[in-house]
Amino acid sequence: MSVKGTKDPGRTAAGRNGAESRRADASAGIAAEDPARIRNVALVGHSGAGKTMLIEALLAAQGMITRKGSIPDGTTVSDSDPAAVHQQRSVTLSLVPLLIDGIKVNLLDTPGYPDFIGELRAGLRAADAALFVVSAVDGIDATTTALWGECELMQLPRAVAITRMDHPRADYDGVLAACRKSFGEGVLPLYVPVRAGGEVTGLLGLLSGTVTDYSSGEPAAAVRAADAAELAASGAARGDLIEGIIAESEDETLMDRYLEGEDIDTDVLIADLETAVERGTFFPVLSTSAVSGLGTAELLEVLVRAFPSPPDGSVPGATDLGGSPADALRCDPTGPLAAEVVRTSVDPFLGRVCLVRVFSGTLREDAPVHVGGHGLADRGHQDHDSDERVTHLYSPLGASLRPVPYCVAGDMCAVAKLGSAETGDTISGRDRPLLLATWEMPEPLLPVAVEPDSRSDEDALARSLGKIAAGDPTLRVERNSETHQLVLWCMGEAHVEVVLDRLRDQGVKLHTVDVVTPLRETFAAPAAGHGRHVKQSGGHGQYAVCDIDVEPLPRGGGFEFVDKTVGGVIPGTFIPSVEKGVRAQMEKGVSAGFPVVDLRVTLTGGKAHSVDSSDAAFQAAGALALREAAAAGRIQLLEPVSSVTITVADEHVGSVMSDLSSRRGRLTGTTSSGGGLTEIGAEVPDQELLRYAVDLRALTAGTGRFRRRYLRHDPVPASFSLS
Repeated sequence: MSVKGTKDPGRTAAGRNGAESRRADASAGIAAEDPARIRNVALVGHSGAGKTMLIEALLAAQGMITRKGSIPDGTTVSDSDPAAVHQQRSVTLSLVPLLIDGIKVNLLDTPGYPDFIGELRAGLRAADAALFVVSAVDGIDATTTALWGECELMQLPRAVAITRMDHPRADYDGVLAACRKSFGEGVLPLYVPVRAGGEVTGLLGLLSGTVTDYSSGEPAAAVRAADAAELAASGAARGDLIEGIIAESEDETLMDRYLEGEDIDTDVLIADLETAVERGTFFPVLSTSAVSGLGTAELLEVLVRAFPSPPDGSVPGATDLGGSPADALRCDPTGPLAAEVVRTSVDPFLGRVCLVRVFSGTLREDAPVHVGGHGLADRGHQDHDSDERVTHLYSPLGASLRPVPYCVAGDMCAVAKLGSAETGDTISGRDRPLLLATWEMPEPLLPVAVEPDSRSDEDALARSLGKIAAGDPTLRVERNSETHQLVLWCMGEAHVEVVLDRLRDQGVKLHTVDVVTPLRETFAAPAAGHGRHVKQSGGHGQYAVCDIDVEPLPRGGGFEFVDKTVGGVIPGTFIPSVEKGVRAQMEKGVSAGFPVVDLRVTLTGGKAHSVDSSDAAFQAAGALALREAAAAGRIQLLEPVSSVTITVADEHVGSVMSDLSSRRGRLTGTTSSGGGLTEIGAEVPDQELLRYAVDLRALTAGTGRFRRRYLRHDPVPASFSLS
């Protein structure tokens, strides 16, 4: 993000032809004063559905930009991130505020690709309603259907925008039918397309009976009454819409009056429609085109009139720093401050910039605040608390930041220079620190091992990873204590590409290497070892001899050390030294360099010298004895096995189970989850799961998901190679 006026010609992806050069005036941001005059709407849909270009059309319709940008040219307002320009798709959450008749509408452009679902979840957390964007050309995919169900669980009001109506292959009727099949019978159009010469030139309002003509390419260029043929063609759709609205009305007499032939007043229908949309039981459909501006005026009207304001929604639960429940919060600008960081980025001039949704109270410039983050230690984000001061507040518009004096409950803003803030953190009053309940974070399941190109890059890599991880809760950074690899756990290949690009953009030179599976070693049969460590180099020497018997323990048996020496052949003070040497050698491994587990070592005999024996000598003898036992015995490699639970659509169960068999997986059961979903339980070696996040997505058309937990280590089959 950048501050308007900062001299930096390289800050926009397309230089002077970038998004900033297309802005109308607007040196100051939009600051709302009344939460009831705010709308927070997340645009949701699969990658390529047209969310970003729809926002461009809305900005152009409101005169906020002089011309619409282009995704291939990297000049759209909401896709200003270099990674988004490079990948030609949204990869981060972006905020675009509009002012419509005195109402501030915060549009949240969310990524549609599954790798960036963490950004999408953050957008849903900050929003009070969702606009599902569906392409008239590509239709609905399974991921979009799953997201609809997720919003339904959140009781989030929704509407549907069918985009790309100008395309020659646009199939409005087919896509509308698919929406109703996937989303439910409550999905009905408010307008139907009007065609001339095979092209969509306008929209007919089913309730108003008027046609908005977009044939000139300008939004709302002309409005006229529908002719008789148009009314006749839309009669069935109008009837379905009215019946759908009446079915959701709280007036139980309306349906009887309608069926008896009474004309229901349009104002009554519109009022009931707006109530049903706000309640999340009715879902209007609108047709749009980013090229011609088709439907922009109608869509803006729905956003303002039908979607709820923040006071109509709920506020997340909060606790104090000790974990005790705090008093229930309300969307009240005069209440205690409670805001949440929904996205964090690093600006080369401003440092850490946080996109914040204020749920309660008012965030002001120069105000002392408490920044707290708890509950993400398993992602490498340790619990942290700090007192800081807000220096400047901004209203973001894509890549630019426009100053605002305050941000009231229900609104969103950007805060710069909060040194410790990370995505998911709570910003509250210093005198009354709070913690908001965090939203559900998806688990990263694709590991990638990285190494710096040189020792001088190690510090730069650590610093840059810290900055990136602070803003990306879906990235987990792990330094594996057994393999000593630095492993980045990501959501998928596109996520990996974004993370690596950002590291390289910050000047870090690195490369990826194969992920090493942390194997273990154990003895497959009993063995005996003799350790003799005798050195005489003049003066004080070293003398230690020990004999051990080694036998394997059952899986998970750990380590046992038994002393069976008699007659004091080894002084008691040196018995622990032998054990220490054995343990040290077990950590290093005895065959392939992996830790040794599940072992009982019995010390049976040895020798000592009254002068030359020492703790160090018997440690060396113990380690040598274990190595000799390994050389004389048979060593078995053990590989980690995870318990895996896979959730897939019923039609993919067969292919997923067959794939698990090819991965040496052992099926443990299947359970119907309802809604056409099945949970498959299996035990699978970790080596076979390295790319499973990618492969499962390919097997299930992007809808399958899985979770895993370490179970145990099992012997590696002799016929299987881990290379």
